[in-house]
Amino acid sequence: MSDTPAPATSPIRKTALNAMHRQMGGKMTEFGGWDMPVEYSGIIPEHRAVRERAGLFDVSHMGELAVRGHEALALVQHVTSNDASRLSLDQAQYSGLMTAQGTFVDDLLVHKFTDEHYWLVVNAGNCTKDFSYILAQNHFQAQVDNVSDGYTQLAIQGPRALAILQPLTSIALAPIKYYWFTIGKVLGVECIISRTGYTGEDGFELYFDPEHSEKVWTGLLEAGKSSGILPCGLGARNTLRMEAGMALYGHEIDDTTTPLEAGLGWITKLNKPEFLGQAVIEKQQQEGIRRKLVGFEMTEPGIGREGYPVLIGGKPVGHVTSGGPIPGQNRNVGMAYVPVELASPGAGIEIQIRARTVKAKQVPLPFYKRAR
Repeated sequence: MSDTPAPATSPIRKTALNAMHRQMGGKMTEFGGWDMPVEYSGIIPEHRAVRERAGLFDVSHMGELAVRGHEALALVQHVTSNDASRLSLDQAQYSGLMTAQGTFVDDLLVHKFTDEHYWLVVNAGNCTKDFSYILAQNHFQAQVDNVSDGYTQLAIQGPRALAILQPLTSIALAPIKYYWFTIGKVLGVECIISRTGYTGEDGFELYFDPEHSEKVWTGLLEAGKSSGILPCGLGARNTLRMEAGMALYGHEIDDTTTPLEAGLGWITKLNKPEFLGQAVIEKQQQEGIRRKLVGFEMTEPGIGREGYPVLIGGKPVGHVTSGGPIPGQNRNVGMAYVPVELASPGAGIEIQIRARTVKAKQVPLPFYKRAR
């Protein structure tokens, strides 16, 4: 996801469920150029619902780009850091959309439908930028289309997600592995059913024609009512992804950050054919990174929020990328960049919170990992 602000002249956009969100009492906010619900019953109960039962998110603000043609793979390989040639049909992959400097234009999911059809899910506020960027890099016989307006995207997440969704489809969901997808009907509506998410929990993301949005949204909530499902907003989505140690564009990653610095070397396949930024990342791997993303926990009262300076021995050494309290954990945590030689679990740091210097310690990421 991205909180990249839309240009001031752009009209704010609405998903097909906008009226439903308002009717249900959703607290709305501008996010990446979209009018989105940030919470319904509150971030804490929504966060805990996803960890303990299930939550339903409208994430239709995300963008979808289709890459087709006999050189579709060549284009995807050129602009992304992961190795899309390893994908099987109906498999998805987390990757980076890279600059020639080895930094992030965005992060994204790559889905493989056929050998000549790949489908990229990109961050909301970056969709137009990403589309233009990929078009500019398309020196291949590939067709690139922004198909975002053709889809509503809902995410049902949590340990009870499968049990809630299964009675609503004839597709056997349990055999779908993590980061795989299929096509089938949910509540009679043709959907792409993908076992992916952004919360650190098991769950599914559904993509379908926007004209069926209210039918699927209300049907999922009704089916999950006895299981304790809650409609969730972007506030809980952010605390859940932070607790799971997942990067957010504009925070942990951006066009000044390389995958190695962000701990995303695992999505950077330097042994695949050439891709944008590869030489820069190879050099950085050989010479070593200068800064590293670490987790931290406050050891004194205070919340280390995005942008706050990180100090060691009273000297500024880095900055917080995300931070806040984690519902249910009774602790304030965050992520920050620090010099690599000072990155060590257990090592003390200080966070400059306005006029105060507050103690914290580095801790391993993620802050939460679900049992499998």
